[in-house]
Amino acid sequence: MGRSRSIAATVVLAAALGCSSGAANPPVTPFDGSAALWADGEVDAPFNVLLFSRTAGYRHASIPTAISMFMAFQAAGDYTAVSTEDPTQFTAENLAHFQVVMFLLTTGDVLNADQQAAFETWIDAGGNYVGVHSASDTEHDWPFYGALVGAYFVSHPEIQPASVDIEATDNPIVDGLPSPWVRTDEWYNFDVNPRPDVTVLATVDESTYTGGTMGADHPIMWQHATGGGGRAFYTAMGHTDDSYRDPLFQRMLVSGLRWAAGR
Repeated sequence: MGRSRSIAATVVLAAALGCSSGAANPPVTPFDGSAALWADGEVDAPFNVLLFSRTAGYRHASIPTAISMFMAFQAAGDYTAVSTEDPTQFTAENLAHFQVVMFLLTTGDVLNADQQAAFETWIDAGGNYVGVHSASDTEHDWPFYGALVGAYFVSHPEIQPASVDIEATDNPIVDGLPSPWVRTDEWYNFDVNPRPDVTVLATVDESTYTGGTMGADHPIMWQHATGGGGRAFYTAMGHTDDSYRDPLFQRMLVSGLRWAAGR
């Protein structure tokens, strides 16, 4: 199937699953040339991604803009996106429709025991996960999820500029990003350094801002393989509305989503 099917398929799949297509979200325009970002001479078969943005704690004002960004990039990224805040979508039947589930700015306890079990089974069967920003401030009492996201959020200073050092410069997720990458965000401190269990893609330089607590090695974006043979990608960046309108951030997020899907 080609790129042209993805937007129409979104509407069909959203209706089937009782989810929102994100049409009411504020428009985000992909930057010039985005349609050719991942061109390699062949068109990948589109994959399906569930954008899950339920909050049971702090709610980010940037959620609508983030959803709109992922909707806008469907054709360029060769995926069909469905957004929902309905936890009842976490059943074996519904999850089988998707290659990637993204926890997009989620917070708190967003799934009950049955929904958690369905998600665990899906991940263990090779499902793929993407977590954005406060995805690490989600389900603190669910060890399976903690291992999947890689580390839990514990605190953050005020929003401020900082320098991000790209560590895996040959990785497709961060390909083309400057290093240092100076940007403004909410810089998370974590309960553990995830480095022993993940491939760190980028760190934030604590000497360039105030309020960091992790020292000289402060991972801020990483990837790893799951026990079920799937893939997991997490970025702690993405608090602000402006993040989802930044061409570099847009490209990084969609590249991370495509990597998680095996593209």
